[in-house]
Amino acid sequence: MKIDVVIPAIDKDLGTLPHAIDSVRKHVAHPIGRIYVVAPGSEAIKALCKRKGCTFVHERTVLPLSKKQIVYRSKRWERSGWLYQQLLKLASSSFVGQRHYLVLDADTVLIRSHRFFANGKYVFYCRGWSQPEYFVTYRKLLGKKAIRPRSFVTHYMMFDKTRLSALKRTIEARHGTRWYKAIIGSINRAKQYGFSEYETYGNYMYSVSPGKVSLRSAQNKSLHSSPSKLTPAKRQNLARRFRSLSFHKRRVYVRSVSK
Repeated sequence: MKIDVVIPAIDKDLGTLPHAIDSVRKHVAHPIGRIYVVAPGSEAIKALCKRKGCTFVHERTVLPLSKKQIVYRSKRWERSGWLYQQLLKLASSSFVGQRHYLVLDADTVLIRSHRFFANGKYVFYCRGWSQPEYFVTYRKLLGKKAIRPRSFVTHYMMFDKTRLSALKRTIEARHGTRWYKAIIGSINRAKQYGFSEYETYGNYMYSVSPGKVSLRSAQNKSLHSSPSKLTPAKRQNLARRFRSLSFHKRRVYVRSVSK
């Protein structure tokens, strides 16, 4: 199965983005069409795309709304950009060339081989915990409880444009508005983690085609260093226990109480 790849990014991801791109080419066991980097009009990201042979997509061309139009924050935290990136991932079906596209978070690096379709089934990498509010929003969006076999929130996922379109149509028919507006309107703004694109699509796929879904443990490791600081020996040692590494900088989501 030939797939495209979509990586949403902003300038703060420049330390991990080149490693994420390289890891896709090394560890994704599918023919890759194009790698798209969806970002604001950043000259640094455009230059990186040119060096890495990726296609730059300005985020304003993907959705008919900007990050400034999304207000999802409190006195202590800011999640507007976080939510905007999730909507960009779902909206990327509008420009990718292949029917199937892999979305990878820009702070995540694959360190072992990954296959996203095998033995006639879609492969989803899963973990054992999630945020309860994700499933509250899921029920609001789709009118039924998520099956929740495991959590689908693992920093990357392959989407089937045909099935994703069916999910969007289902949401729009229920809410009488565009799918992204329904998502924004269904989130409890008092909750810091109100929606997950991965949890929503994964549970939808499992609910409509459980026989076409294969679940594997993600075995993701969060680190607070930089991928450039990993020696080959350290990376090899980590690959014995984990499939991917995520270099999180959670402090960017926190706002000062005084602001």
